[in-house]
Amino acid sequence: MPQTDPADSVPRADVTKYTGIYNADGGLAGEARYVIGHLFGTAECALCDITHSPVRRKPEWKRMVARLGVPIVVLHRNELDERLAAAASEVDLPVVFAHRADGSIDVALTSAELADLGGSVDRFEHALTGSSPGH
Repeated sequence: MPQTDPADSVPRADVTKYTGIYNADGGLAGEARYVIGHLFGTAECALCDITHSPVRRKPEWKRMVARLGVPIVVLHRNELDERLAAAASEVDLPVVFAHRADGSIDVALTSAELADLGGSVDRFEHALTGSSPGH
């Protein structure tokens, strides 16, 4: 069960993986609905803004993932296994979960925290790891 205590959002050495969950459905129809909704202001996903430019995945996202040192997977809300779906049902999307060495999953970055990052990959990395932005 995800925990939302701010102390739990601080990354610890026992993180084995991160999973980001978009506030959008995957697949051609889901992505088309999101793009149209985004254009008309009826759909929003701060994690999408961080990982993607209007046309494709941001190159700086790919570089950040490469240096992170821990795998990070991003999934659409309709692509979740049972355990992630249960965790995601208890929080607002988008969200980033930290998977721990003991098998637990907790919230690493909330929807509000992701929105505060303003689409910046550097700020995302700093919020996730505590490292200096743009290193």
